Amino acid sequence: MTVADHAQQTFTRDERRITMVGVLLVFLLGALDNTIVSTAMPRIVAQLQGLNLYAWVTTAYMLSSTVMVPIYGKLGDIYGRKAILLTGILIFLVGSALCGLAGEFGPLPILGGGMTQLIVFRGLQGLGGGALFTSAFAIIADLYPPRERAKFAGMFGGVFGLASILGPVIGGFLTDLGVTHVGGVAVAGWRWIFYVNLPVSALALFMIVAKMPRLTHRNPGRIDFAGAILLVVTFVPLLLALSSGGRDYGWGSPQILGLLAVSAVGLIAFLWTESVVANPILSLGLFRNRVFSHANAANFVVNMAFMGSLTFMPLFMQLGQGRAATTSGLAMLPLMVGMIASSTACGQLITRTGKYKPFMVAGAVLIVLGLFLISRMGPDTTTADLAWRVLVLGVGLGPSMGTFNIAIQNAVGRHQIGVATSSTQFFRQIGGTVGVALFGAILTHNLATEAARVPAVPGAQVHVMDLSDLQRLAVGSTADAPSTSIAHAATPTQVSVEVREVVVHAITGLFLVGMGVAVLALGLVLLIPALPLEHRRGPPPPPAAVEGASEGLAEAET
Repeated sequence: MTVADHAQQTFTRDERRITMVGVLLVFLLGALDNTIVSTAMPRIVAQLQGLNLYAWVTTAYMLSSTVMVPIYGKLGDIYGRKAILLTGILIFLVGSALCGLAGEFGPLPILGGGMTQLIVFRGLQGLGGGALFTSAFAIIADLYPPRERAKFAGMFGGVFGLASILGPVIGGFLTDLGVTHVGGVAVAGWRWIFYVNLPVSALALFMIVAKMPRLTHRNPGRIDFAGAILLVVTFVPLLLALSSGGRDYGWGSPQILGLLAVSAVGLIAFLWTESVVANPILSLGLFRNRVFSHANAANFVVNMAFMGSLTFMPLFMQLGQGRAATTSGLAMLPLMVGMIASSTACGQLITRTGKYKPFMVAGAVLIVLGLFLISRMGPDTTTADLAWRVLVLGVGLGPSMGTFNIAIQNAVGRHQIGVATSSTQFFRQIGGTVGVALFGAILTHNLATEAARVPAVPGAQVHVMDLSDLQRLAVGSTADAPSTSIAHAATPTQVSVEVREVVVHAITGLFLVGMGVAVLALGLVLLIPALPLEHRRGPPPPPAAVEGASEGLAEAET
């Protein structure tokens, strides 16, 4: 360990305050970018003419940002958080500007038409975005001792929830602006959802350059290029398979099976490489630390249940209950309010008590309860009845926004803070992706099962409904779309009633599966050791009571 690792670096109040404001702006940018684009996608597709590439605008960002998270975490440990954060902001800023310009100059060499350009630039934007979340949480660990970090982690959780509310609203507002003129140049409204990142990024960049302290915690070591490459080889095909399976290709198709095979080979090679190199991207020894392994497993499963269930909530409300798209969006506000309130309150309480596990357990219990209550809804559930149920779920999800990160940071040596922090974000994103893919497949199965129970109309045409049919129904007319293996009825009203029954039973069954996954998450949370939170910024003392604590933690104290 370096001398700098043991030195108690001090910071002025201005350095901490201005750095935190800059980091919060960075975090807000990353969180908004996950939600602000979806609202504008119909307008973007109409102008850039790329309906067949619709999903890739989101997939490109997800792929590049997810695989870069652990790489940025390790680079932050080697070169310092400030350099990595500034690099991420610059790449994100350039990517945002290019996204706003996509298609402005017609087809381009290599990049092709406007939609292809946007996908490439979104991938570039994701390369920068991967550094935003990881660096933000790691910088908190550099500036504050473990016990104080909790209140800031709660604040970041609140910002994430706020972005989930504001993103669709801001995206819709900017898109509806239509064409505006700046200096005689016509700018389509949807382009502002990318351009709005520029001044905010520039402000955050200035604040971090001017006031963020140097943070003397760099650790010597060489970049594990082989591990970085194999990490990409492992998870890019996996994420492509999960996002394309059941959408572009069948789960048993050669394309999906081929991607999964490449991912499996890449994972084996990655694990072998990380076990033999001197300075791995992700030290396998960390998994011998029970806090690290169990908290990341719980984090993965919680987000699997959350994203897998909530992704299909709009379909339930629009098709199962006949609500308008706008109404279904507003109905989710209690969820976000619950997340913001509980995340913020949880952070304050952890700082006061120095204990994190009671809040983890309480959150997991409320997630189970919330998903159970949601699974009991039906086509006639009122808005008020729906609101309190999703509020319970939101209150349960709040503690998971930052508490897993706090527990993991507290259980590892300071020289591993970057890798440990990035692992939390990485497992969260992978868990959400797996959840959406797995629950989508279960929903398709549920649709076929429920449709088979509905008596067919004699002499009618039969069509097996799948997830794509639901999505078309949500944006179009129910009368124009197939009605599962249910035969076409004599009137659109009859078709609508039948489809509603099938959708309600299929998706509420999905929520029950989500509850089962949440029970597994609760079991994993109960296995997480409850270590005391330290008042100092340095590495914590070895948790002697915890079996299998990582070797890196013990080394950090020698």
